[in-house]
Amino acid sequence: MSAFIQQLPALIGVVIGALGSYLVVMRGEQVRFRREQDARWEERRLTVYAEYARALKQTITLTYRVASHFGNDPHPHPLSPDEAAPLLAEAAVARDPAGEALLMLGTTEVVEKARAWVVLVIEMERFLDAGTRDPRAWQALLDRQRAAREQYYAAVRTDLALPPGHAARWALPSPRTHV
Repeated sequence: MSAFIQQLPALIGVVIGALGSYLVVMRGEQVRFRREQDARWEERRLTVYAEYARALKQTITLTYRVASHFGNDPHPHPLSPDEAAPLLAEAAVARDPAGEALLMLGTTEVVEKARAWVVLVIEMERFLDAGTRDPRAWQALLDRQRAAREQYYAAVRTDLALPPGHAARWALPSPRTHV
């Protein structure tokens, strides 16, 4: 019995060491799992954020074209309101699922900035629905829409811990006038 008692401290040490190793490995696995899960959710949020921006940009591009029809915008491919109506309706329908995904996965800040952006896009649509011919008012509306877009992208970058991005405000060549 004395041999057992002499080896008891070593046996206890082995049990404590095994238990410690198990706990360290399990903790490491938990940390790795959480890190991978966070990365997956970030990827999903980025996809949702980009899809929402793409869907909204579809409507914006169509409004540029209709505004060109009214002489408010220099877009090179004017589109009459009648031709644009089904395309705008299609763009609005495509925007709905993207908006729902944004509400589900987006942070409060990103969702608020997205709401502000879409409100300005709706204002652009209403401006054109009224058949307004006022390039200065259209430009002011565009400036507000672009600022809202910048704020949306800034909120997305903050949420995803991305570096600051480009404001996408570069001068375009003036439209050519034919003599």
